Amino acid sequence: MENAKELKFESQGFFKRIKGMLGVDFYRLFHTPLLYIFLIIAALIPALVSMGATGDEGEKTSMFTNAWQIIAANSPLYVISDMGEYANMNMVFIFCGIMISIFIGHDYKSGYVKQLFTTHAKKQDYMISKTLIGVFSMACMCLTYLIGGVLSGMFTGLSFSVNAGSLICAILGKMLMSFGWASLYTFINVIFRSRFGISIALCFVLGTGIPIIGVAAIVGNSPLLNIFLYGSSVYACLSANFISVIVCLVVSAAWAVIYNVLGTLILNKRDVY
Repeated sequence: MENAKELKFESQGFFKRIKGMLGVDFYRLFHTPLLYIFLIIAALIPALVSMGATGDEGEKTSMFTNAWQIIAANSPLYVISDMGEYANMNMVFIFCGIMISIFIGHDYKSGYVKQLFTTHAKKQDYMISKTLIGVFSMACMCLTYLIGGVLSGMFTGLSFSVNAGSLICAILGKMLMSFGWASLYTFINVIFRSRFGISIALCFVLGTGIPIIGVAAIVGNSPLLNIFLYGSSVYACLSANFISVIVCLVVSAAWAVIYNVLGTLILNKRDVY
């Protein structure tokens, strides 16, 4: 009975701490231009991609044959043979990684981290809060990208014919992947907190999926690659189904736990100032 009460008390204390830290982080997120700048960037990406998909006189090229291809690829694909195959919502992963690097980098540059860990000893709470901020930001960027993609499709006059269920599964799958990606980016920035340039560069490279693309180019489109974030995100395509969404959810959640645990261990063992 006493153990149950202690567990309940610890649970209440945990949620209270997370709520307080998230309150501060969301206040900073909404009261600085960082989020809004990247939301605009996400909305403009489809327009910029569409411009590259048309000729000098507006003549359509082979990059896109359907407006929804700017949201997701037609089928799961690890090895990219044409830039248009990656020119979709996956690009949000890249830019959100840069945004998270700037957001966390400001914590260390401003001295916020030193003040925080002087009064708030739970390093795990910091990892969870920053991850959730990243998840929220990435999900919002996916939505603005979606809006930009629809407008771009209307402007270019491409067909909007698609299997509605597969499209919903593709968008949902990409948004669910934000848990794993945000955790990865937070983990990277905890490691290279004093090397801002390295954090941004590494987030950019991993966001593009270059390491997995390289492996896939050697071993082929192996299902084993689905244990990685990028490997699972390829399932979020225009032929996706409910199983695809489950794959994205399970892999993203697993890596979110792994990165948060590793990040917490690093914060506990190293000087955070």
